[in-house]
Amino acid sequence: MNTRHRHNTCRLIAALVLATLSAMPSAAQDDALEYTKEIGAGLGLNFMLSDLNNKWYGASHLSAQGMMRFIISPRMAIKTTLGYNAVKDDTEGVKDFYPAQLGQSGTERLQYSMSGGIIDLNALYELHFLPYGWYRNYLGHKRLTPYLQLGVGMLYSTAGKAFTVDLPVGLGVKYKIGKRLNLSLDWTLHFTPSDKLDGLNAPAGIEGSGFHGKDFYSKTMLSLTYDISPKCPTCNKAE
Repeated sequence: MNTRHRHNTCRLIAALVLATLSAMPSAAQDDALEYTKEIGAGLGLNFMLSDLNNKWYGASHLSAQGMMRFIISPRMAIKTTLGYNAVKDDTEGVKDFYPAQLGQSGTERLQYSMSGGIIDLNALYELHFLPYGWYRNYLGHKRLTPYLQLGVGMLYSTAGKAFTVDLPVGLGVKYKIGKRLNLSLDWTLHFTPSDKLDGLNAPAGIEGSGFHGKDFYSKTMLSLTYDISPKCPTCNKAE
């Protein structure tokens, strides 16, 4: 190999090394990006605490929801969900006596069944017990953390043709299974001021006040989300 060819080869190798070195910080920077949102979906079980059921996880049915999380910090997030919760129950196993003619005395028991679903839209504040993230760094991010959640929402029950607000509270745990993948298991109890979610309004003739004597429902959900919308690494602003 002559001198000219050796010089050209050396120049080519030097150019490749420089290109590789210049690309490495950029790749590392991309890997260390933080994201401002998560999008995903979940499946689980729900049960209603109402005039037809007073047992936890009695008459459980499937729930499904789509969700988006807005990440405030490693310690906090706002979760929005749109879900459908199948419900079905009857008076077969009810121990309380409900008269066949609601609001009237009598000896004949009420025979009633309902089926349908609860469509709910909720926004929940999540408070993490530990700073949540993929990279440990100086903040000590953890891939696994439990959290508290509470929020507000609205729902429509197709079984009772009732529209009302709901106040969900609950607990959860989330685990970062990948740089941008998150798995969460959470439980919420949804308080409502309505006694019509199951289609029965005070069948025993006793009206409740506030949240007392009203219909509640609970959901246990397993959800998978994907990080989107990276933060700007230089301006520190969300895209």
